[in-house]
Amino acid sequence: MEELRRSYSRLCKESGAEPQEGVLQQLHELPRGRLDLATQSLTVDTCRALGKLLQKEALLTQLVLSDCMLSEEGATLLLQGLCTNTTVRFLDLKGNNLRAAGAEALGKLLRQSKSIQSLTLEWNNLGTWEDAFATFCRALASNGSLQQLDLRNNQISHKGAEELALALKSNASLQQLDLRWNNIGLLGGRALVNCLPSNRTLWRLELAGNSVPGDILRAVEQAMDHNQDRQTTFRENQARAHVLSKEMRHLREEKSKQFLDLMETIDKQREEMARSSRASAARVGQLQEALNERHSIINALKAKLQMAEATLVLSEQKAQDLGELLATAEQEQRSLVQRQAKEHRLEQQEAAERESKLLRDLSAANEKNLLLQSQVDELERKVKSLQEQLFLTRQELTNTSAELKMRAVQAEERLDLEKKRSRQSLEDSEQLRFKEVEHMTRHLEESEKAMQERVQRLEAARLSLEEELSRVKAVALNERGQAEEELIKAKNQVRLEEQRLAHLEEKLRLLAQARDEAQSTCLQQKQTVADAQARASQLGQQVEGLRRRLEELQQELSNKDQERVAEVTRVRVELQEQNGRLQAELTAQEALKEKAAALERQLKVMASDHREALLDRESENACLREKLRLKEAEITRIRDEEAQRASFLQNAVLAYVQGSPLRALSPQK
Repeated sequence: MEELRRSYSRLCKESGAEPQEGVLQQLHELPRGRLDLATQSLTVDTCRALGKLLQKEALLTQLVLSDCMLSEEGATLLLQGLCTNTTVRFLDLKGNNLRAAGAEALGKLLRQSKSIQSLTLEWNNLGTWEDAFATFCRALASNGSLQQLDLRNNQISHKGAEELALALKSNASLQQLDLRWNNIGLLGGRALVNCLPSNRTLWRLELAGNSVPGDILRAVEQAMDHNQDRQTTFRENQARAHVLSKEMRHLREEKSKQFLDLMETIDKQREEMARSSRASAARVGQLQEALNERHSIINALKAKLQMAEATLVLSEQKAQDLGELLATAEQEQRSLVQRQAKEHRLEQQEAAERESKLLRDLSAANEKNLLLQSQVDELERKVKSLQEQLFLTRQELTNTSAELKMRAVQAEERLDLEKKRSRQSLEDSEQLRFKEVEHMTRHLEESEKAMQERVQRLEAARLSLEEELSRVKAVALNERGQAEEELIKAKNQVRLEEQRLAHLEEKLRLLAQARDEAQSTCLQQKQTVADAQARASQLGQQVEGLRRRLEELQQELSNKDQERVAEVTRVRVELQEQNGRLQAELTAQEALKEKAAALERQLKVMASDHREALLDRESENACLREKLRLKEAEITRIRDEEAQRASFLQNAVLAYVQGSPLRALSPQK
């Protein structure tokens, strides 16, 4: 409610007006969706704010605006706001002196609003302006929600009543209409009476204080009673139809439940029978599979037995063949041993001869190697002596070069001495010195060349000795390698002969082992055949037992089939009984349907009787109307005659008065 107050205050401030305290207090209280602003003097700004507030307000259901002294503009603004409201059901505009603009605004409200059910317009002036009131009546004709309308003390004339009569012919929702204390008169009453046969919803019409004759009021009361009876009959018929529809729905639900329960029991029994048949079929299938497996095992064992016998025959034949092969192999082995022994002796002799030859060659090569070694030693000694001579010659060369240098130093010293002694004889002795120096240099060069040639010859001799030594070593190494290769070949041949002999011995051992294995295999095959025969006898016994078990299971299956057939027959009997019960229930339901149809026919008969009674009443009303019309015509004729008589009497009186002597005295009076 505080939100309503805030919204109202905000709207007033937006329009630049102050909110009224009385309105704020009523908005704060607001009991059960009822806004009571009675006797509050509402200004135009307040009406504008309330109109905007009512456009979006969804809490109000009753709005009381009686005696609020609304102006035309304020009422229009309020009613414009109510046009878009969908929650207000009750509207009270009593004592607000609404006139033409108010009537037009009310007409717009009735055209647009689908929620207003009760409208109080007492103590207004809607009927004073006939055009605006006609607009209001046209809007009332198109309205489909208004049920109660209060138009007391609204200055409604007979023309306004005629407009209301036209609206009532088209309106199908209005139930109560209060037109007391207006100016409807005789003509308005007739118009209203004439419209009532077309309206079947209006059951209360108040016309007191409207100068309406009593016969019209009685006709209105009769029409209202007729409509009220029609409404009560319609409501009773609706209640009966609702009760009958409920009973029919209840019976249908019970029948559908019973039928569904029956179908569920049938489905359960079918499922149990199918489950039992599937279980028995699965059990028979399992037994059949076990029997087939045993048959397959027996067949496999028979096949294995046949294969074992065949392998036994083959192994015996193979043993015979192996024995023959063994005998031939032994003979071949003995011949091979003899031949190998002879070959071995020959090869040993050849190997001994070859070994002795190789030893002789090796000894000769060793001797030759020793000779060559001695030659190498001699050559090495020669090389050493040559190297010593070379060293000595080099030493002599160094000594001579040193002596020459010393002599050169001495010569230089002597030359210096000679220079010092006499420079005079320098020129003479210079030539001698040059000659002597040249002679000494030539001598030194010649001696140096001779020494170099000697060194080269010694180097060439050393190189030739080294080459001869390497060639001798290579020859010795080649001969030694050949001798070692021949020795390795001889050893390899001896090793191959030993391996061949060992291979023959291994072959003999394998042949003997194969013979033993063949004999053991024959024994094992005989044992396997005996075991297979014993197992075949056991499997035959098991097959006999399984056959007996299969016969017992077939007997049980036949018993189960008999039980299932008996159960099926029992279920069929039960189903037939249930079908009988269902048929009985269906017949009962058909009887109920027939009863319902009879009731409907009775209702139709009653409705037709009621319709005939209504037609009779309407015909009686028409006769009464005709009589009333004749009476009214007679009354008008009598009134005209009386008026003529009165006019005649008035004329006579006037003529008498004009002709009387009292006329002269009247001015003095």
